[in-house]
Amino acid sequence: MAGNEGLARAGRNKKDEFYTQLTDIEKEMRYYRKHFKGKTVLCNCDDPFESNFFKYFVLNFNRLGLKKLISTCYVTSPIANRQLSLFDIFGGSEESKDKPYRAIVTKVYDTTGDGGVDMFDVKELFKTGENELTELEGDGDFRSDECLALLEEADIVVTNPPFSLFREYVATLMEYDKKFIIIGNVNAITYKEFFPLIKNNQVWIGASIHSGDRKFYVPDDYPLKAAGCGIDKAGRRYIRVKGVRWWTNLDYKQRHEDLILVKKYEPEFHQVYDNYDAINMNKTVDIPYNYAGVMGVPITFLDKYNPDQFIIEGMAAGNSRVSGFNYDVNYTPHPEDRGGCGVVAGKRVYARILIRNKHPEIGSVK
Repeated sequence: MAGNEGLARAGRNKKDEFYTQLTDIEKEMRYYRKHFKGKTVLCNCDDPFESNFFKYFVLNFNRLGLKKLISTCYVTSPIANRQLSLFDIFGGSEESKDKPYRAIVTKVYDTTGDGGVDMFDVKELFKTGENELTELEGDGDFRSDECLALLEEADIVVTNPPFSLFREYVATLMEYDKKFIIIGNVNAITYKEFFPLIKNNQVWIGASIHSGDRKFYVPDDYPLKAAGCGIDKAGRRYIRVKGVRWWTNLDYKQRHEDLILVKKYEPEFHQVYDNYDAINMNKTVDIPYNYAGVMGVPITFLDKYNPDQFIIEGMAAGNSRVSGFNYDVNYTPHPEDRGGCGVVAGKRVYARILIRNKHPEIGSVK
């Protein structure tokens, strides 16, 4: 798949500067409006005048009832300062033009009297000093001491972190016990550092993206070799990436809606794994309503996962054996399982989430 190839290439070459579209941000954030009131939001992988995350929150600052918005950028960001920068607002030497900086917003209002709020008003509020725009001492890396100090101050983190640093980024958020809404790949489910968070109901998939691909802007030197890549009318390069998901630990109503189950358990259809005490499902729609035992479902099941309806028992994947993802599910190593994948009738299947129905129908089969 073209999009997956793009992500793989980004991971290998550290070309992970993917910039999220405003429409995708708007579609997701509407599910969390109640969480933002009175809170400090941090966008710590985002050039304030290039990032659509910063743009969304600063232009909706009053409507969301934010207390404070903080945004920082990394010194080597290919899009930093392309449209507007600290240099443009305050002037200064050419040497300071490309330095990383932080933006701290505590108020947003119409400075021009035109009846609305736009980025021009935001610029003016920085100029007058009513909001703060200052150079960072370091390079803007989210792991630096000054950026970690900003993280400590924040209530909610919202951003698109570097693809190659996703594991470390999430680990930092968990270490600092932060609420977050971030973009990542669906395959993060299989990461040994990440799956336990999903199993323990500490992280889950967001509300708005459950299939298809998404358009991301990329740096000017990013190769456009795969299908779906292009250059828009404004001259910005973009790629389309498959398997994108929002990841969050903020609750929303839709994740508690029951998945409607219509299949009845049939032994000849719901085959037992050769190496797990569980039955295999090739599609989420095949989950039987009357089965009380462990079931293996595709990882995309998490798009429909309701923690009130199902419990996650483990995962059957290539790293399950070494990572301990089998947990308490009975497992017997099989020569074809390549470290823990499910095997059905001697044939290995793709990674599966091992689940159990909390409320199977009366008379259920185990």
